[in-house]
Amino acid sequence: NDERIPKLLGVLCLFIAVYLFIAFTSYLFTWKTDQDKVLEWSWRLLSTEGLEIGNWLGRLGAIISNIFFYSGFGSPSFILIPLLVYLGLSLIRSIPLTLFWKRLRTGFLLMVGLSILLDFIFRSMTFPIGGAFGDMISSWLIDFVGTAGLIVLLIALALVLIVLNSNPDFKSMTMQSALKDSQDYVKEQWNTNFNMNAKANPTPNTSKAQKPVSSTESIADADIEDIEDLPDIPTVPAIPEKKQLSLPLEEEPSRPVPKINQPTDAQLEIETLPIENIIEEPTPAIPVNLPLASQLDKVQTGAEFEPYDPTLDLPSFEQPVLALLKEYNEQKFEVDREELENKKDQIIETLLNYKIEIQSIKAVVGPTVTLFKVKPAPGVRISKIKSLEDDIALSLSALGIRIIAPIPGEGVIGIEVPNEKKQIVTLKEVLASETFKRSKMQLPIAFGKTISNQVFVADLAKMPHLLIAGATGQGKSVGINVVLMSLLYQKHPSQVKLVLIDPKKVELSPYSKLENHFLSFLPGSAEPITTETNKVIHTLNSLCIEMDERYNLLKKAAVRNIKEYNEKFIDRRLTPTKGHRYLPFIVLVIDEFADLIMTAGKEVELPIGRLAQLARAIGIHLIIATQRPSVNIITGIIKANFPARIAFKVTSKVDSRTILDSGGADQLIGQGDMLLSVGGDMIRLQCAFVDTPEVESVINYIAQQRGYPEPYYLPEFHGDEEEQQGSIDMSSLDDMLDDAAKLIVQNQHGSTSMIQRRLKLGYNRAGRIMDQLEALGVVGPSEGSKPREVLIYDEVELERYLTDIRNKRK
Repeated sequence: NDERIPKLLGVLCLFIAVYLFIAFTSYLFTWKTDQDKVLEWSWRLLSTEGLEIGNWLGRLGAIISNIFFYSGFGSPSFILIPLLVYLGLSLIRSIPLTLFWKRLRTGFLLMVGLSILLDFIFRSMTFPIGGAFGDMISSWLIDFVGTAGLIVLLIALALVLIVLNSNPDFKSMTMQSALKDSQDYVKEQWNTNFNMNAKANPTPNTSKAQKPVSSTESIADADIEDIEDLPDIPTVPAIPEKKQLSLPLEEEPSRPVPKINQPTDAQLEIETLPIENIIEEPTPAIPVNLPLASQLDKVQTGAEFEPYDPTLDLPSFEQPVLALLKEYNEQKFEVDREELENKKDQIIETLLNYKIEIQSIKAVVGPTVTLFKVKPAPGVRISKIKSLEDDIALSLSALGIRIIAPIPGEGVIGIEVPNEKKQIVTLKEVLASETFKRSKMQLPIAFGKTISNQVFVADLAKMPHLLIAGATGQGKSVGINVVLMSLLYQKHPSQVKLVLIDPKKVELSPYSKLENHFLSFLPGSAEPITTETNKVIHTLNSLCIEMDERYNLLKKAAVRNIKEYNEKFIDRRLTPTKGHRYLPFIVLVIDEFADLIMTAGKEVELPIGRLAQLARAIGIHLIIATQRPSVNIITGIIKANFPARIAFKVTSKVDSRTILDSGGADQLIGQGDMLLSVGGDMIRLQCAFVDTPEVESVINYIAQQRGYPEPYYLPEFHGDEEEQQGSIDMSSLDDMLDDAAKLIVQNQHGSTSMIQRRLKLGYNRAGRIMDQLEALGVVGPSEGSKPREVLIYDEVELERYLTDIRNKRK
């Protein structure tokens, strides 16, 4: 857990590399004078006086060089130096060592092969160019197959390596192309295996990060047979005629119903539950080498060609590296065994005080919460244990005790107890896990860790929409950042577009730098992040237009969803000449939904309801967040079309039922502790943590790369006011309209009765004038008995506005 150790090892590797380079280089010039002095190794060489050594690094340098050159592999020993440099840089930069083993294997085979080849070619040289190893192997092969046979064998081995690695086309090969291909192959192998400027973190499809070791595993591996053998662990006082139970420590097998043995002694058991259907095999990317323009030309001509690759729009785009995220190692704690034993004893004692016997109890340790699984004795009513929730919380002096009675499919009762020392689940360790990197999901979201310390990854495309709610300061904004960062780390800009709506104007503002990469918004917008209410209404209706257009494309392509459509387009079965195009996923994120409902009401709720009901099949997915989970905000339409819901800590059971249709969110402990409800299943998670500087670092990393020439614009939408202005007949305007408009702007009070009273008009005429003012955009729509909103604030602006309208109609 100490970051300094690998860094110190990395510095040591670099030092050894420099030392060997100087010693080996010096050996090339001083080997004749030093060889007879160090040929027979003895420790006395280090202390013998009057021994003159020519090596630049003295006696030790001469001894080490002689071992590698004379007794080892000869000149190919220089290959060790770039390997040590790469290993040192990897340790210093905290780069996973997965690729180093491949480089080590390649370097070792190259060193062995060159040693044999050089010794065979330069056998007459006195300099040990191939070392003892090369001399021994080449001599044995010459005796075994002869000189000509060895030459044929070396050529055959070289051809085998070329065929295995590059699969050349011998039909069309010429001498010139063969030489060029050989040169390119050597250059590629050098860049791949020995280039020190390689990416600090490989892409998810080409590497596997090491899986972080959790504190649960270190405890689960302990071999503890009986807690009575442990020193200084308090036990429950003996109760007459009652067995004292214990919890054994062991790994639970990965099956739905754990095997429960009848305990005869007190033991503590910690289990780790598996996450089903998460880890999947990676899909190999299809290499396409031609630019996008030539691909489209082939599609339009209908010629057979390689599959279309949408990522070639930005072929140089690199996904963010994990080094941009922090680890927060100072917040990592080992699980306190004594703490678990004390809590176990207090739970047992509390239950026995109420005459409730149990057969077994196990502990599942999570980053912030420990789940105690209690199997009651036959005849014990579950409701009786459920009613003791407050009593158990009192005995444990803990906040947020939650009882699950029973745990579905396991036949036990769960008691969730907060840990005294809570661990931070960092976004870096979640994104570096094999669970996330190997995921084949369409829109993978790495939420955090489960109660059993397993990384939890869900597919937004299958949810298909997500509702996030919770009280202020409980992790809602961090959760939104985790969702967005998961998409940025996993997807190419051609595969997903983000439509961000932020009424608060500050939460999502850092993402505005990605407008030419991942963002999508209305044409002509001043900012890529939508903040104004009227623009929000236009954006939502524009998404509805995009949805209808996409459904028309699916209809013409005779497919049912975006996955089938894009597969057809990639396979060249759909052509742009008929209007088809590659469809990226669109993720709509609304940070504060309650504010929009309060200001716009039905104008926002109706398009969101339409998108939630229909947009799933064509790749538009909604994420709505609110800190006010009341029934007038989370309405029936929203709940019916958002089956996936996340609840952070709330203040009351009513709010919990509003979000999840069940209690529990009011018993969370905050700081990212959350409940995820998907398809009727309730999962408790610790949300991953990512700080604002980390988000900005990732955004800047992407923004500095070349983006698209223009953003991904949504279809244009014209509101009702614009349509009314376009259809109104200027010649039919009332003669008193200008006077009525000036009266309303002067008083900033739009009502028909005021026009009727001040201008001495009849009610019907005053009503017609008010309708014309609404059509022209001077006043807002009717709000019942309330005065209309006045949309123009001074007479000068009114005069200019009316003049512009009349000029446009002439």
